[in-house]
Amino acid sequence: MILSQGRAAVFEEPIGPAGVRVRERPVSQPEQGSVAVSIRAASINHLDLFMVQGAQKVTPPQVIAADGAGVVRASGDPRWRPGDEVVIYPVVCDWTCEWCLAGQQVHCPHFGVIGEHSDGTACEVLHVDARNLFPKPSGLSWVEAAAFPLTFLTAWRMLTTRARLTAGEKVLVVGASAGVAVAAIRIARHLGARVFATSRSEDKRKRALEIGAEAAFDSNDFSKAVRQATDGGVDVVFEHVGAATISESMRSAVLGGRIVTCGSTSGVKAEIMMPRLFWGQLDLLGSTMGNAGEFEAVLEAIDAGLRPVVDRVYPLAEVQAALTRLDAAQQFGKVVLTVEEG
Repeated sequence: MILSQGRAAVFEEPIGPAGVRVRERPVSQPEQGSVAVSIRAASINHLDLFMVQGAQKVTPPQVIAADGAGVVRASGDPRWRPGDEVVIYPVVCDWTCEWCLAGQQVHCPHFGVIGEHSDGTACEVLHVDARNLFPKPSGLSWVEAAAFPLTFLTAWRMLTTRARLTAGEKVLVVGASAGVAVAAIRIARHLGARVFATSRSEDKRKRALEIGAEAAFDSNDFSKAVRQATDGGVDVVFEHVGAATISESMRSAVLGGRIVTCGSTSGVKAEIMMPRLFWGQLDLLGSTMGNAGEFEAVLEAIDAGLRPVVDRVYPLAEVQAALTRLDAAQQFGKVVLTVEEG
């Protein structure tokens, strides 16, 4: 069981950011097999925003946030000792089913996301299964360590496992300012791909160029510009916007290209031109989160120099302001909450 304790950002009403309040919860010792982590930083995602807006069917009260890093406070598992610095694998699973034992946590019948299907990391103390913990990368600050887990795990699986991206291929990242899209730009460049991006904002297009994209296009009717810039299209399109962009994304792909998606921020229903799909020999791939082995691969890439992008940092007490920034689509990269010991 995942428990959020101490001061915590609790979703109480589906009225937007104002529906999240900092409350005090009792602190206890972890059960056998669990570890109590003193959270140093946590980060928020669009998932948290959808939840507090009532778009996700989550019954309050519930502590928000999937991402977190901190120091072991007390351990019910011999693998971890007080003082160990850890980062949290943000997946809920039972760890015992045939899928989990085979390293396929995303297929677990109890699969979920921390902060959506359980209490979250925006708290002083988190009790979590010992198997959800990994050593914090030594080269990252606490803020950076809290900024990468969900988005980098999701983008890594999308690009490597699902889309099979290889060095030298061309990839288009749609909606390039979101946390998962920023992660995709960084990961694709790390893998040796040529990266292109789209955004509605000129400033965010410039930021995409700064972190590795070689060209960036306005989000309106971008496929023509993409095809011109890439000599006919891209091998992989990284999607998370959905209805508003899927048609242009399909037009941007080469014959036999792959479109991989993890989200639907512009609406849950999209219209697809079926002839474009089958005449284009396209792969349309769905993906969400990732397995523990993929999380380990992300950690190895971070040790090799891969880095998250932090947009802004807020103290836990200002969680409403952090969610408001996300709601206004002002961010480029991750919005992070710092948690001081009470």
